[in-house]
Amino acid sequence: MNTKPESSPETDLPGSGAAAVVRPRPTWWVKLIAFAACLLTLWHIAASFLWIAPYSALREIPTQEVLAGYMLPMFGQSWSVFAPEPINGDYHFNVRAVIEKDGAEVETGWVSATDVELSMIRYNLFPPRAGIQSSEVASGQMNAYNKLSADQQAVVGLDFAEDGWEEWMVRSFDELEGDNPSTEAYMAEEHLSTAYATQVAYAIWGADAVVKVQYRVSRQNVVPYEERNDPGAQRPDPTFSTTGWRLPIEEEGQSRENFADTFRSQFERIQP
Repeated sequence: MNTKPESSPETDLPGSGAAAVVRPRPTWWVKLIAFAACLLTLWHIAASFLWIAPYSALREIPTQEVLAGYMLPMFGQSWSVFAPEPINGDYHFNVRAVIEKDGAEVETGWVSATDVELSMIRYNLFPPRAGIQSSEVASGQMNAYNKLSADQQAVVGLDFAEDGWEEWMVRSFDELEGDNPSTEAYMAEEHLSTAYATQVAYAIWGADAVVKVQYRVSRQNVVPYEERNDPGAQRPDPTFSTTGWRLPIEEEGQSRENFADTFRSQFERIQP
């Protein structure tokens, strides 16, 4: 009896008695995409590690600016919910404006942008990132504000509501006597905060009506840990960074319409 298996195109290969499957090699562009994906993955892991870990000289290899530009706003994270220095306070960002109404300039009341945004994420299993913007802006502004001297903080509290106001503000800092801390970091936060306040004001009262804006940042600590079991314990009073009136500013490429669609719809939803 002939027990030899029938040959087939897949198994009848020269020089081989075993079954084998010939697979085509990946083309050059497939290899290039795979290589690029590996590099991107390695960079993301390394950047995340450097961003989360305590500060060290390793951060200066890509530089702090490069890390911040990559990690923020999409990948920002930290271990600040854990010891030894967990988050122990809330930041709030409030906005008001002077608007034109019936031919006169009217000062509006304060609106908590933070309350509006937090309502987007409360009881939401898939919270949008738009729900934490004001808290991040407020945190950055107050941290930079607290590093200023008392004289510099007094300048921040002045009104700068004319064209080129940021340059006038820098000149006011430069005119101070004595050895004062650098204001470069604060001016970056001032610009961001005013631009955010501008979008909030435009969304609520309309871009055509807003003449100038003012924002107010506050921080309120939670009940101290040692008083956690005291039913009568009260949260400490909030602290504020005092700022004056500002002329509205917008960043290139911003869409006031998209911001207004998201913010105003939520603002109207939570109104009593």
